[in-house]
Amino acid sequence: MTACLLALTLLQAAGTPVDEGVLVVRVDTLEVARESFRLNHGRLSRGEAGWTLATTIRYDRARPVVVLAPILEVNNDTMPATLQYDVADPRQPSRILGELGRGRFTVRLVARATERAREFPTGPRVVVLDDSVFAPYVFAAWRATSAPGALTAIFPRGLRREVLQIRDMGVAVTTLNRDPARLRHITLGADGQETVSLWLDDTGRLMKVEIPSRRLTAERVAGS
Repeated sequence: MTACLLALTLLQAAGTPVDEGVLVVRVDTLEVARESFRLNHGRLSRGEAGWTLATTIRYDRARPVVVLAPILEVNNDTMPATLQYDVADPRQPSRILGELGRGRFTVRLVARATERAREFPTGPRVVVLDDSVFAPYVFAAWRATSAPGALTAIFPRGLRREVLQIRDMGVAVTTLNRDPARLRHITLGADGQETVSLWLDDTGRLMKVEIPSRRLTAERVAGS
């Protein structure tokens, strides 16, 4: 994790955006969505230093069109600090707010006629993820080491928490936009559940997410 953070921080110091790009999401070979994201390093809304990831994914190949737009802040220890998440779904539009407290991450979901809140215990290794948004998986990947480890994942849209196993499998051969590529391979999953493969380049940028059980891939567009 340290090498990835150092590489990205040096990019920021050089005056270049930390990272931004577009992920094409496919099920089998059918494109179902595109996700645009931007990652910055600097001062967070609570005053501490950290990372801000703003991402928007649009599912518009079927009706109704659904747009998911979370803005996630994590501190320099990559602990989730705040979340503002707009869900543009005509069936049930909502806003989700999250904030880190002492030993807990509080999620509040506000919809048309309902409001729900839940507190999740954190521990030292926590990430905020979503089943249908893929750029935030980069923060999970930064936590991986060559030894298997446990990671607590909070899924705010579903108001649930899962303990996952994460491991850095080292550099491996894969494909990216149908071309051969050598990328760092991270596995993330739980016993009896789907395994997610995360692929990073040598500077810690997220290049691809694979969920084989869903036949789903999210690949970075070439040049982004």
